[in-house]
Amino acid sequence: MPTYGNMLQWIVITLLGVAVVMVHSAGMSVGGDQPVTMLSLAMGRSVAYAALAIGVMVVVGMIDIRKLYSHRGVSNPVVWMLLLSIALCVLALVPGFGRNVNGASRWLNLGPASWHLSFQPSELAKWTTVLAMAWWGARHAGAFRRFGDGLLPAIVILALVCALIVVEDLGTAVLIGTVGTLMLIAAGARIWHVALMLPPAIAGIVMMIIVSPYRVKRLMAFVDPWADPAGIGYHLIQSRMAIVGGGLFGRGIGNGVQKFGYLPEDTTDFLFAVVCEELGAAGAMMVIGLYLAMMWIGLSIVRDCRHAFGRLLGLGVLLTIGIQATMNIAVVTGSVPTKGIALPLMSSGGTGWVMCAAAVGLLVAIDRLNRYETEAESAAEDEHGPLPEPALAGMSISASRYSAD
Repeated sequence: MPTYGNMLQWIVITLLGVAVVMVHSAGMSVGGDQPVTMLSLAMGRSVAYAALAIGVMVVVGMIDIRKLYSHRGVSNPVVWMLLLSIALCVLALVPGFGRNVNGASRWLNLGPASWHLSFQPSELAKWTTVLAMAWWGARHAGAFRRFGDGLLPAIVILALVCALIVVEDLGTAVLIGTVGTLMLIAAGARIWHVALMLPPAIAGIVMMIIVSPYRVKRLMAFVDPWADPAGIGYHLIQSRMAIVGGGLFGRGIGNGVQKFGYLPEDTTDFLFAVVCEELGAAGAMMVIGLYLAMMWIGLSIVRDCRHAFGRLLGLGVLLTIGIQATMNIAVVTGSVPTKGIALPLMSSGGTGWVMCAAAVGLLVAIDRLNRYETEAESAAEDEHGPLPEPALAGMSISASRYSAD
């Protein structure tokens, strides 16, 4: 019988499989041999990234997540991952190191520019922040209802990460801030303490919109895209045309029209519009259904976890994937202003695929720990009879292969 972890892995494999096909289809162009050659190379890279993502998910799913929690201070790997992600985000803003795409420096080149290999530090920061919030929330659970020594340090870390990312990527910064805040509340923070942080956060978001002309234009396009259909409203109009053109069952894979120079960012942020056009409403609902299934299975894993760190970590992973998918679909359908944010495990991007698959691997690892502890209890009951609740709560399994030290 498949476990929850197995089902999550198959959902990820399915999403990546659909992604490879749809990214390949969206990347089609009208031209001679050279465009076909470039498309073949892009297809090969997508397959390689998908295979790498699946491999990383399997490997991460085999770790003992308690090892990410048991070490204190600078000996904890979570601390070093967080510091590394912050350093890389700073480096991406330094001229000469960061690669500028569409006016934003969100990438670091890996090797010479001719290799066309890059890394997006904000993706690493997004997931290491989830780890950091889970670690801090579990480690300081007793002090979390106090502001000074419980909540404030976590708020400072969250604010620092968001401040570094918001300069170039408002959508990801909002996502990280939202997920981090919800995790802090789940960890036991007082809601009114968190509410004190909202006014400066909202003021910062408004300021970043006001000082960025292109963000103001996106708001204007959202209000009335037809006021400038060839300018600021073009992107949203083309996206809606792709969605409507798909009908119920779509035009068929490869038969979409909007991808041929009409719909910008068709392989990345607006891939869902291509899915709607070529697979129709049925295909779109299939993709949404896979995300909903992931949320339901993931919540079942979180519910069964007996460790505060595991519960918070699993919740953070699910919140990040769920909210990011919702934001992307809302943008593509014109339900919210246009913002560059990817569809998890779908939009083209090697960093995003690998990091998101690794995060799902953490859920798989939590499921493995849940099953092992359940089996250990059953074995103990078979040998000694039913154990009282206090004994169950404090039972040690340090001698197992899941030992934390």
